[in-house]
Amino acid sequence: MLRKELHAAYGGQRQSGIITPKSVPDILIVTNPGSAAQHGYDKYEGLQADGSFAYTGQGQVGHQHFKNGNGALRDAAEKGRPIRLFTKSNTSVTYIGEFTTGQPSYSVKRITDSKKNLRDGIIFNLIPVDADMEELEPALTTPTDTVQESPWTPPDFSPLVIEAPAPPGPRTVSRIEFELQRDFGEWISNQGKTPLRLQLHSAGATIEPDLYVEESGWVVEAKKSSAREFVRAAIGQVLDYARLVRLSGRGATPVILLPGRPVAHIEALLFELGILLIVRDDNAFAVIQ
Repeated sequence: MLRKELHAAYGGQRQSGIITPKSVPDILIVTNPGSAAQHGYDKYEGLQADGSFAYTGQGQVGHQHFKNGNGALRDAAEKGRPIRLFTKSNTSVTYIGEFTTGQPSYSVKRITDSKKNLRDGIIFNLIPVDADMEELEPALTTPTDTVQESPWTPPDFSPLVIEAPAPPGPRTVSRIEFELQRDFGEWISNQGKTPLRLQLHSAGATIEPDLYVEESGWVVEAKKSSAREFVRAAIGQVLDYARLVRLSGRGATPVILLPGRPVAHIEALLFELGILLIVRDDNAFAVIQ
């Protein structure tokens, strides 16, 4: 629709990217990739690696402050106000969907203004409630290649956080899961096979399985426990990984790696879903058929 039609229906500020109509509680926000660079909005605005959307606050010159639309957007979740995102091209706008603020709801970063001076910009962290994320462009800092491949190395263990040397960034990994990944990678290598890291990029998001075995196409997700809640989480992750790997033209067999066998019901579920189960077996690993 034309932007003027949006305002005819709901009212609100006609020249602002953050629109707060009096006729509805909703906050309407507009992102315009075509003109974002003029005001420094292009540096962070866009789809992020975790599937959220970064939206730059209101104000083209000087530091941005929490007044008018910026204050309304910051307080939207607390006040129960839906956030409706639109993209703009020329005089037309396209509705993307409903969002809310994530945790944290915003950050302050250095961006340029319309006069090319550095200033403090408010970058809102928006997460989708019901939105067509495929329509959004990734931020400039988001990789766009479908797959990035690199040699696999065991994660460096610390009691709190495992730091991945490249995106997607920090991961919290338990000692049991760390040792499981390390021992399995070494077991694979001792068989003359090649464990790899694959960083998968899709719709602005970056995700990564624990390892990928080149010769067999195994896409591996490890969990520290065979309890139902851990296996259910692994199922969603590994199927997502495997689909993206297939789209890149590589072979992909989803694999869940556990320290022990789960209950029979869970094993049957994995079999029905076409997911291979591998468990620790003393100093080796067993493939459960």
